[in-house]
This record gives sequence, C-alpha cells and structure tokens, in this order.
Amino acid sequence: MYTTSDFKKGLKIMLKGEPYVILDFQHVKPGKGNQFTRTKMSNLITGVLLDMTIRSGEKFAIPDIEYKNLSYIYKDSDSFYFMDFKSFETLPISYKIIGKNQYYLIDSLEVTACFFNNEVVSIEWPKSIIIGIKDTEPGFKGNTVSNTTKPAVTETGLSLQVPLHINKGDKIKINTKEGTYIERVK
Repeated sequence: MYTTSDFKKGLKIMLKGEPYVILDFQHVKPGKGNQFTRTKMSNLITGVLLDMTIRSGEKFAIPDIEYKNLSYIYKDSDSFYFMDFKSFETLPISYKIIGKNQYYLIDSLEVTACFFNNEVVSIEWPKSIIIGIKDTEPGFKGNTVSNTTKPAVTETGLSLQVPLHINKGDKIKINTKEGTYIERVK
C-alpha cells in the first residue's frame, strides 16, 4: 500500500478500481487544519486527467502493472500484431489502443506496452521514427533555406508538412508525439 507521503511523479496507484499515474503533486500544510496533498494524475486506461485533493495519510493499493518490450509484425482487419521479445509470443493489440498512432507502425518498430491485469492498456512510442516519403511534389535545388513547407504522405499513410527540398523516396525523421517533421535522414 502507498500513502500520500510516498507520492512522487510517475508513481502508479489504484483509485476507484482503475490504475492512475501521478503527474504532479504538492503537499500542503495549512496554518489551521489537517495536511493534504493536491494531486494531478492520469488514468492509464482512458488517459483522462484528474485533479484531486487527498487527505494526508490516505492509503492506495499498488496496481498490477507490467511493462513488456514488443516489436511490430503486421496488421489485419481486427488488430495489430506484436511479438514479445522475451517469450516470442505474438500478441494482438486492438485498433482502439493504437489509435492515430497506427501511422507510426513500421516493420520491426520497438514499443513498450503497459499491461494491467494481463491486458494491454497503453503503448509507449519511441520519441521519433524514420520513415520514407511515398508522395509529395518534387523539390528543387536551392529550396533548403526557407521555412516554407509542402504536404507529403509517408509510406504508412501519414500526412504531414515537410520542407520544400524533400522529395518522393527520401527518408525523414518524425516526432511521434506531435506527428511533425524533424529532419531528413541520409
């Protein structure tokens, strides 16, 4: 069991039967009355943010959470399939959990999956990935200085803005948190 004195950023606790991760907290000692802790947390399953004031000394259960490193293999109409590095078992993960991040799935992409009660509840993506450009307007020599961009589509179907000097077939690095262009890779 955890108490409010154990709180730190990144700590996972059970609240109302669901796992939460503490994003921020502040212990408050008012001049009059009991101590309390202001806490900002995120639900690991739904991602919903929760601001909560908790009495000092309140106890919370430790969630049954496990992290596994997985490698992307393929997808079908129902799920995306990943291989567990330790057991070499193939695990299906639903479209609901992958969401808009499906455009970052390239062959053998390594991700970290968060399991709660032996079910995948979230995926931690790498900060950036390298992916090829499938379609864009042709670039011209000398278009490397300006901050002007043009639309492009990656091999996985992600649409984003890239600088004018990027051509079809080029490899680029993409920020997975924002879905934006970082740099061209040679």
